[in-house]
Amino acid sequence: MSIHPVRRFLLGAAMAICIPLVPPCAAAASAAANLPDFTDLVDKVGPAVVNIRTTTHGLPQGPSGLPPGLNDGDMSEFFRRFFGIPLPQLPGKPSPPRGGGDLDPSDSEQSSGVGSGFILSTDGYVMTNAHVVDDADTIYVTLTDKREFKAKLIGVDERTDVALVKINAASLPTVTIGDSDKVRVGEWVVAIGSPFGLDNTVTAGIVSAKGRDTGDYLPFIQTDVAVNPGNSGGPLINMQGEVIGINSQIYSRTGGFMGISFAIPIDEAMRVAEQLKVNGRVVRGRIAVAVGEVTKDVSDSLGLPKAQGALVSSVEADGPADKAGVQPGDIILKFNGRTVDTATDLPRMVGETKPGTQAMLTIWRKGQTKDVSVVVAEMQPDKAAKAPTSRRALPPERALNQLGLAVSDLSPEQLKSMNLKGGVQVDGVHGPAARAGLQRGDIIVRIGDTDVSNTKQFESLVQQLNPQKAAALLVRRGDNTQFVPVRPRPAPAQKK
Repeated sequence: MSIHPVRRFLLGAAMAICIPLVPPCAAAASAAANLPDFTDLVDKVGPAVVNIRTTTHGLPQGPSGLPPGLNDGDMSEFFRRFFGIPLPQLPGKPSPPRGGGDLDPSDSEQSSGVGSGFILSTDGYVMTNAHVVDDADTIYVTLTDKREFKAKLIGVDERTDVALVKINAASLPTVTIGDSDKVRVGEWVVAIGSPFGLDNTVTAGIVSAKGRDTGDYLPFIQTDVAVNPGNSGGPLINMQGEVIGINSQIYSRTGGFMGISFAIPIDEAMRVAEQLKVNGRVVRGRIAVAVGEVTKDVSDSLGLPKAQGALVSSVEADGPADKAGVQPGDIILKFNGRTVDTATDLPRMVGETKPGTQAMLTIWRKGQTKDVSVVVAEMQPDKAAKAPTSRRALPPERALNQLGLAVSDLSPEQLKSMNLKGGVQVDGVHGPAARAGLQRGDIIVRIGDTDVSNTKQFESLVQQLNPQKAAALLVRRGDNTQFVPVRPRPAPAQKK
C-alpha cells in the first residue's frame, strides 16, 4: 500500500498550522472596503436637490395636510416611535387664527402635494415631475439651507411627466447631467428626495433593467432604489455624481415602496425641458396611426423573420399615414432608417421628429417590404373618436367552419362608413375563434396575405388552411385593427 497520500496530507496540515488565522474583524473590514461609499457623492449633489410642496386655495380636502395616502394616525405613530416627538405641523396646513374665529375658506392655503426636484441652472431653473405640480395654485421650493421660494411654473409635459419651474435666485448649486444611454444594468445608483416629506433622504440600490415600456414616450430605467411618495421629481444619480434619471413611478400594492421603482431617462427629460424653457410646451410629430405589438404567432403566420415592428391597428382618415397609403395590418419595420423593435419605439421616433419633415417608413405588407414616404404633422391634443355603427337584425344561424366562425357579407353602406374595400362580419363564434378572443360584430378583412371580399371567398380560404399552423386573421373591431392568430380545427371526415 502506498503511503504518499498520507505524507501529502501531513505536509498540508503542517503548512496550515503555520499560516496565521485572519481575525474576523479584518475579514469584515475587507468586505466593507468593497462596498460603495456614497458620502462624497451626496456632498456633491445633495445641495442641488430641493423639496417641492404645492398648495391650493379653498376648502380643505381632508383632515390633514399630509401627502396623499397618509393620515395623521400613521405619521403620528411614525414620529412617536422613531423620533420621540409629536407629529409636526406640515407646511401648508392651516393653523387656527389667533384670537379665535373661523378660517376664511377663500383665503386658506391647503397642502395639495409634496415632492422633490433638482436645480438645473444657477439662475433657478428646477426640474421635477409634472404630477408633482399638477393643479397647484402655488408652488414652494425649499433649498437645503432652508431658504424657501415661490416658484413660477414654466411648463409641464404630461406625456413624459416632466415639469420645469423657476425660482428667483442666483448663484445656486446645480447638478451635473449624465448620459442615460450609457446606463448599465447592475450599476449602483442613488436617489435623493423627500419621501413622506422628510427632506434630503438618501437611498441606494442598483439599476434592475432598462427600457421598461410603461408609457408612450418613455423607456423607463427600473431600479431597486427605495422610492416612496415625496421622492417623485428627485434625481437618480450614478456613481460619478451625474443625474441619469428622474424618479417618477413605483410599483406598489400598498402605496409604499415594494422593491421596484422607475425613473425617466435624463436624456429625454432634458429634451423636454429645453422645449418647455423656450416655448412653454413640447412640440411633437405624429403620423396619425394607432399601433400594437407584433407577437411571435403573428410574425410566424406572416413570414416575418422575427417578431418585431409596430402593427398598424388603425389609420386616421386624411392623416399623414393615410395620405401616404399606409393601411391597417401593415407592420412598420423602420422609421427613417431606424429599426422599430417594438410598438412603443415608433411613437417615440415620430414624436421627436420636427413637424413638416418628410420621413420614410419601411413596412411589411403581404409578405413583402415596401418604402412609403410620409410627411410628419404636429401632434394635437388627444380626441376621442367613435367608429360609425350600423344596427341590423342578426342573420339566421348557420354552420360554423373550421375556425369556429359564422360570417355574413357587409352592405355597401357599411363598407363605406368603415372605409373598407371588403370583409365579412362575424355573426357566430365558437371553438378556436372563441379561444382566440374573436367576438360577434368583428370584421375580418384578411386571412394571412389574402384580402377577404365576401363570405363565399372567405369560406373557400378557410377550407384551404393547414390545421397544423395558426392562421393570422386581420380583424377590425371599432376603430382598431389587429392580427389574431387562430389555429383551425381539422375538417370533418367526408362520408363515403
